[in-house]
Amino acid sequence: MSEFIHILVDEPLPTVSRITLNRPESRNALNNVLRTELYSQLEANDRDPDIKVTVIRGAGKAFCAGYDLKANNRKDQPFHTAPGDGNWARHVVDGFFRVWDLAKPVIAQVHGYCLAGGTELATSCDLVYVAEDAKIGYPVVRSMSPPDNQFFPHLLGLRNAMEMMLTGDAISGVEAAEQGFANRAFPIEDLESKVLEIAARIAQVPTDLQQMNKRAVHRQMELMGIRAAIRSGTEIQALAFHTESTQKHFKELAAGLTEALTSRDQKFGDYRTQEDS
Repeated sequence: MSEFIHILVDEPLPTVSRITLNRPESRNALNNVLRTELYSQLEANDRDPDIKVTVIRGAGKAFCAGYDLKANNRKDQPFHTAPGDGNWARHVVDGFFRVWDLAKPVIAQVHGYCLAGGTELATSCDLVYVAEDAKIGYPVVRSMSPPDNQFFPHLLGLRNAMEMMLTGDAISGVEAAEQGFANRAFPIEDLESKVLEIAARIAQVPTDLQQMNKRAVHRQMELMGIRAAIRSGTEIQALAFHTESTQKHFKELAAGLTEALTSRDQKFGDYRTQEDS
C-alpha cells in the first residue's frame, strides 16, 4: 500500500474503499499535499476492478474546515489548471468535476464542521450523509468572496442559497438534509454504520451498470446548465478578490490568521468565536 502523509485508506467492507482525511489537528484543512493524495487515491479506486464504491470521511472532530489558509495553494497543485487571474477558483472547479466524472460512486460521510472548501469536497461526491449536529457553511462570504465552486443554488434553491451567501451562517446536518445539501442526516453515533450500509447496497450493483446510472443523473443536471454555471461562477469569485474589502482582509490574514478569522466571525458570535464563549 502507498505511503500517505495526510490521508488514510482502508476497506471496511468488501469492494468498499474508505479514504479518511487525516489532519485532525487542523480539522482536515485541505492543502495541496492532501488534495494530491486524495485525487490520486480516488482515481486509483476508479481503475481498480475490486473496488465498487468509495467513502470519504474526516479524522477527529470535523469532516473538513476548508482550504488551508496557511499553505501556498498556488504551489504544487495536484493537476494543471490554466494560470492567470482566477486560477484558484478554476482549479477548485476542475477538482470538483474530476470527482463528478469518475465512473464509480463516491460517498461523503460528514460530521462536525464542513466549511468552505469542505462543502465543495462534499458536494463533488455523489451522495452526502451527515451527522445531525454537523455545521455546514461558507463563512468566507463575510470577508473575502463568494464560493470558488458555486453549487449552492443548484442544491439548496434560490432562497436557501441566498440566505447562506448573504450571512455566511452555518446550517445543521438536519437542515442540510431538509434543504438538499445532503441525502440524509443521522445521529452522530449511527453515521458510520448507516453510511456503510448504504455503501454495501450500492456495491451490489455491477460497476459497468452503475457508471451509467451515475452519468444518467449527471447528464440531466448538465443539460440544465450546472457545469457551465459553476464554471462561470469562477469569474465572479476572481473579481471579488479585487474589491477593497477583500484586499483589506488579505492584509489582516497576513498579519495573523487566527486573529483575522476571529475578527470576521466575532460580530456573528459563531464558528471559532462561539467555541471560545
